[in-house]
Amino acid sequence: MKVRIAAATAAILFVAGIGVGYGAKQRPTPETYRDKAPQEAAKALLLLAQAQSGKNGSWERIGAGRVYYLGGFKAEGQKIFDHILNGKHEDSDEYRIARAYAEAGEWQKAKPIFDRYLIKNPKDARGLAEVGAHYLLQGDRATAERLFDRAIDMDDGDPWVTEPMAGAYLGVKPQE
Repeated sequence: MKVRIAAATAAILFVAGIGVGYGAKQRPTPETYRDKAPQEAAKALLLLAQAQSGKNGSWERIGAGRVYYLGGFKAEGQKIFDHILNGKHEDSDEYRIARAYAEAGEWQKAKPIFDRYLIKNPKDARGLAEVGAHYLLQGDRATAERLFDRAIDMDDGDPWVTEPMAGAYLGVKPQE
């Protein structure tokens, strides 16, 4: 009888332990990256970052997608972006993905997403200024200044509106 109780107790504790292990957040350890090639270390860390994001962390998943995309693993990054864009998402998710494309120097991919964002969010002064800055950096000063005008009409006292405008005239990309 004692053997059966001990075995049942051990089985319950084992199953409970597995449940706790699966429910726990994954964390990087030095073994995740130490003594590995940079790309191997990055991929291991990105897999952990994605697991840490869970299913509902769209901003966090976009962050991982950005690192993949800009780090030379475009297909992996694009897969994350597409998954988010093809599902239920916020306008801000689109905006962050457009930023990643702009940062990658892919204006033709960023532009329509930025434009769509501004149509949906016409009163986002910071967004207008930042998107205007991207237009200016692409050489479209007329569109940039129209967006700048709209931004300062809404909020002329916010440095997060003014700074990307100033930077664009100096060739400085907006701060991500």
